Amino acid sequence: MPPDHRRVLRTLGLGLALASLTGCTAERSEPPSGRLPNIVFILIDDLGWTDTGRYGSTFYETPHINRLADAGMRFTNAYASSPVCSPTRASILTGKHPARLNITDWIGGRQRGVLLPADYEHQLPLDELTVAEALQEAGYATGFIGKWHLGDPPYFPENQGFDVNIAGHGAGHPASYFYPYRAEEGRSTAWDVPGLEDGAPGEYLTDRLTQEALRFIEAHRDQPFLLFLSHYAVHTPIQSKPELEEKFRAKATSLPPAPHPPFQSESGRALTRQHQDDPVYAGMVASVDESVGRIMEKLAELTLTDNTVVIFTSDNGGLTTLAGERWAPTAVQPLRAGKGWLYEGGIRVPLIIYWPDVVAPVSVSNEPVTSADLYPTMLGVAGLELRPAQHRDGRSLIPILRGDSALERAALYWHFPHYHGSGNRPSGAVRAGDHKLIEWFEDGRVELYDLRADIGEREDLSDRFPVKTEELRAMLNAWRGELDARMPKPDPEHR
Repeated sequence: MPPDHRRVLRTLGLGLALASLTGCTAERSEPPSGRLPNIVFILIDDLGWTDTGRYGSTFYETPHINRLADAGMRFTNAYASSPVCSPTRASILTGKHPARLNITDWIGGRQRGVLLPADYEHQLPLDELTVAEALQEAGYATGFIGKWHLGDPPYFPENQGFDVNIAGHGAGHPASYFYPYRAEEGRSTAWDVPGLEDGAPGEYLTDRLTQEALRFIEAHRDQPFLLFLSHYAVHTPIQSKPELEEKFRAKATSLPPAPHPPFQSESGRALTRQHQDDPVYAGMVASVDESVGRIMEKLAELTLTDNTVVIFTSDNGGLTTLAGERWAPTAVQPLRAGKGWLYEGGIRVPLIIYWPDVVAPVSVSNEPVTSADLYPTMLGVAGLELRPAQHRDGRSLIPILRGDSALERAALYWHFPHYHGSGNRPSGAVRAGDHKLIEWFEDGRVELYDLRADIGEREDLSDRFPVKTEELRAMLNAWRGELDARMPKPDPEHR
């Protein structure tokens, strides 16, 4: 149905939509109270798997995120649908794999090499029924605050189901994290953050977006709401509040000698940082943690905590690996590589889901899950019927959250037919059980890893286990054919 028709139906048929919630099927979850649960979705940009305390960091300080993890369920095998941002963000909003949407690179990416990267869409189509539109039709107030990066006008949040859009536009990072969030004179204005012109000198972007989120919660305290807080942090430019940078600079000087060199070569094309000791990045993480704490404090102040589900995750792996004369700001040891790669460091992400009276505190799930699963999960939280025609690749996580069962899914897949500034080359991957295969599109070479025994992906088993290798390669090829995934082609100009 065209989006303008859906908006008309939302206006005329809201009462009918609300009335439809009284029924229930096995695929739905009844709200624990008379009011539909609020949903707060906190998406951090480029946050690595081990960038918080509960996921292993001893240098970064994340007490509020730690408390959230202790109060809910922490997923140890959660994956982004892509090693870069825009495709993962599209998968969260649609429940579809990036390859099905043909949004397979960060919007604006256009690197080339031996191969011409696959063509891809530069916006999230308006005819997709986003999770925000589904919840909006059910009577939710919907607010988007922060990074969008899913197309230029008219493909903005306000046309994708969000009643409110603050600071979301086509760019993937801010010109600056400090007010007025604009580039220096004479430089491109494409990265200038819109809609925050009423700030004050010294204002920090993560703090400002949090303040806007608190205002949204306050304004909609008396109705169910979806708050999608999409922080620009911890993406570049790496900039922290001075007092936090000073704090972690002092902490870095007291660290014991590291057991490994500061950087490790990745495939001879890039360097991967091996230690978490960057004080500026640590300050950025601390500001994100403060944001989580302020959100939870506001929910408690308004007595909304018991009827609010909080989802916390990242859009791809941490920025640990870069090619050329550049140093990445974080490390995700023991995982290999980082953002831009299909090794675990590029796609394994933190995922915490807090749901009072449903999820037992200090719960941990080792089930492999992916960002496309969050769409049907949010529908289930709201007691809505699932929409398999829309979330074709996502699976509801509610059975796991209730502790009932694992997901019925044979494998997880990735498709990244692009080059990246991290040194990665076009590739695809599949994980089935504990085994993971990576295929390189330039030469067809494959690598096979046993993640249970080798989470760092250091021992390629493809020669030792040719049957398993061919089995996973066939699965990956068949999956690409099913989705009609676009592939890179030889570059006639490459020499």
